[in-house]
Amino acid sequence: MNLLKITFLLTCLTLLLVAMGSAIGGQSGMLIAFALACGMNFFSYWYSDKIILRMYKAREVSETENPSFYGMVRRLAQQAKMPMPKVYIIPSEGPNAFATGRNPENAAVAATEGLLRILSPEELEGVMAHELAHVQNRDTLISTIAATFAGAISMLGSMLQWSAIFGAGRGEDEEGGGSLLGGLALAIIAPMAAMLIQMAISRSREYHADASGARICGKPLALAGALRKLQEASTRMPMQEATPSTSHLFIVNPLTGASMLKLFSTHPPMEERIARLEAMAFSGKE
Repeated sequence: MNLLKITFLLTCLTLLLVAMGSAIGGQSGMLIAFALACGMNFFSYWYSDKIILRMYKAREVSETENPSFYGMVRRLAQQAKMPMPKVYIIPSEGPNAFATGRNPENAAVAATEGLLRILSPEELEGVMAHELAHVQNRDTLISTIAATFAGAISMLGSMLQWSAIFGAGRGEDEEGGGSLLGGLALAIIAPMAAMLIQMAISRSREYHADASGARICGKPLALAGALRKLQEASTRMPMQEATPSTSHLFIVNPLTGASMLKLFSTHPPMEERIARLEAMAFSGKE
């Protein structure tokens, strides 16, 4: 199933890049964009996790440097019967966490300094179990590829807008006007389409990771409490370093909670996530 998701994701994002390349440079632009997409497919598979970690200035920690946090992750990985991932800390006060890597054998989990500061040990266990569940369910490859492509599409969208503006006076014939309008439309639609693809992938996997994470740590109420606390804290202290193209990677949306378009959030409603975890605890399925 994940192979089908990855194939669908790469196909859709590749077509978006090719269409944008065609709008910017015609047939030659389309060929360049196609070559770029092929290169990104390869590069995203092997290196997208390193790009994301470097983007957020994540620092790898050892058991000697942070024995309690590292030991917690190792214990949870053993409970999940999966390889020990690399452990990173992000120098940010915005409380959040994410997992990345192309497979469980090459995975990493990262938490912000703010997350380690505000959560209780049990709540932190719940959050890290959630991230390990993403690794176990092999969600991380899909997420990091989506982040890499979404960033490229946003960049090309900006290029396309400037190209359309500066090309506005080149011709006044009907074909030129149609090309200008088409380019402007694509500059707006393509980033939105990339976001919708991210949403389709991200929302369902968060529910699954919540349930799997609760089973790994055996404490669904601790994870529910952590989500409630993180939702409130992220509204007050959004991550200044976060970008829309990578927001779907995090356990809670790292951008400000004051967004006027919650309909387009890459995360499912927090109230529903918490309600599912509480129902899981009270039904005795943990």
